[in-house]
Amino acid sequence: MAAESNTNRAAAMVSLESVNKHFGDLHVLKDITLSVQPREVVVVVGPSGSGKSTLCRAINRLEPIDSGDIRIDGHSLPTEGAELAKLRADVGMVFQSFNLFAHRTVLDNVALAPIKVRKTKRAVAEAEAMELLERVGIAEKAHHLPAQLSGGQQQRAAIARALAMHPKVMLFDEPTSALDPEMVGEVLEVMVSLAREGMTMIVVTHEMGFARRAADRVVFMDAGQIVEQNTPAAFFDNAQTDRARSFLESVLSH
Repeated sequence: MAAESNTNRAAAMVSLESVNKHFGDLHVLKDITLSVQPREVVVVVGPSGSGKSTLCRAINRLEPIDSGDIRIDGHSLPTEGAELAKLRADVGMVFQSFNLFAHRTVLDNVALAPIKVRKTKRAVAEAEAMELLERVGIAEKAHHLPAQLSGGQQQRAAIARALAMHPKVMLFDEPTSALDPEMVGEVLEVMVSLAREGMTMIVVTHEMGFARRAADRVVFMDAGQIVEQNTPAAFFDNAQTDRARSFLESVLSH
């Protein structure tokens, strides 16, 4: 059985082994072991303060870990320097806040990283950026500044910007939590289409409907630990632990 899990880890796009993280005296990630296979969509759910966002940020070393090992496509995360920058280029990240450059057009926001990091020619990067803006449904906003877009449009621009780097995996950290309710659907729709296209995704979210619809696997975290994980149908209809059942009762009754 151990050999089988080692094989799974070797083939995984993202692999965490015995990962621990403290903020001072607070133990926010407790011995986390998790593998995500290529093309798999893993949705991480749990109460606030359970460690979900820290887990997401640790995967591309926005949060350094205290112990354990994190691998992307078989390679351990470098701690700093050019190798870390190269690895981060392979890991797209979409945050709660859109983090777009306010003084640059949407097109520039999407094309900039391929030009600067991948050394793509500007004309090629801009043509690809336009294709991506078309794909997320905001091509007509290409020459607008971010402030001229709605929150939902800005988040779709942020997704296009992450995709422009041709990432091997996409991380989403509560991508709809800063949006007005009517804008949530348009962002989730883009994420569902990415899932269908086979993008490897790790999504931290409170959107249970998205988890049911798009996840291959739901991971439930509480108090810094992975408490249980299962297919969406099994998790939502037959949660195995009291903590998961209590969490589902609280979120699904609203």
